[in-house]
Amino acid sequence: MDDERPDVLTIGQLAHRTGLPVRTLRFWSDVGAVPPVARSASGYRLYDADAVARVELVRTLRELGLGLDDVRRVLSGRTTVAEVANAHVAALDAQIRSLKMSRAVLSTVATRGSTAEETALMNWLARLSAVERKQIIDEFKEEVFCGLDVGPRLRDRLHTFSIELPDDPTPEQVDAWIELAELVRDPGFRARLRTWMELNTPAPGRPHPPGASIWWARQVVQTVVEVRKRGLPPEGSDAAEVLSELFGDADWSGVLRSLEAGIEAGAERYRRLVARVRGQDSAPDATEELEWLARALRAADQA
Repeated sequence: MDDERPDVLTIGQLAHRTGLPVRTLRFWSDVGAVPPVARSASGYRLYDADAVARVELVRTLRELGLGLDDVRRVLSGRTTVAEVANAHVAALDAQIRSLKMSRAVLSTVATRGSTAEETALMNWLARLSAVERKQIIDEFKEEVFCGLDVGPRLRDRLHTFSIELPDDPTPEQVDAWIELAELVRDPGFRARLRTWMELNTPAPGRPHPPGASIWWARQVVQTVVEVRKRGLPPEGSDAAEVLSELFGDADWSGVLRSLEAGIEAGAERYRRLVARVRGQDSAPDATEELEWLARALRAADQA
């Protein structure tokens, strides 16, 4: 200790008291976070007893992720720890969201074995803003739903229909959004889904479309689930009896057209992706049941 200032500490003594390396304290001193109170006759830095508490505060703030600029602002009184902490919470939240997006993209790339071009597209889709994501869905809605001959209630439902990724999505939701965004941007998918909607959407003042019950009433699918559990083949009189129970005297050829349009459009995949993006539980994938039903209708048509 300096003979003339017994109340001060050398940088070595400060390092011993705080458990920090001398080089760290020297760097903090150079940037003004822990300045010396004086220098010895030999030019060595000297620190007072308050420097120990100051070092502990700097160490704490650094461990919490604050940069030295923020640390100096706190120590100089130009801002408070609470204000800086609040700003860093927001920054960390943004960083966490970004990491979740990156994780979801990389997970999807690993699962699909994607090319570099596909990876770049997925990364772009994952990092779109809420406004940009809404624009993609709005363009999809315009092409698929606009101009359908529907009643006021259904028109309102279609108008307010939205698919929103939450502010703090799970990796599963981000993965579903990437897949859904790729799907709804595909002109071929939009055209197929539009055809399916036209065949299945109830129009005011007209008979209910013969195939609409497959898509708007899940009990049709549940009936086929139970039939398949019994091992009933889609061809034959037993299957025809099931069709009679489901559709009665409806136009079975119209039912088949509706069903084939939905299968070709990938309506089940679309439905399940929308539910996953929203974080909702969805009915099990009914693709196999719908294909069984289509085979049964074709067999009945040829009988």
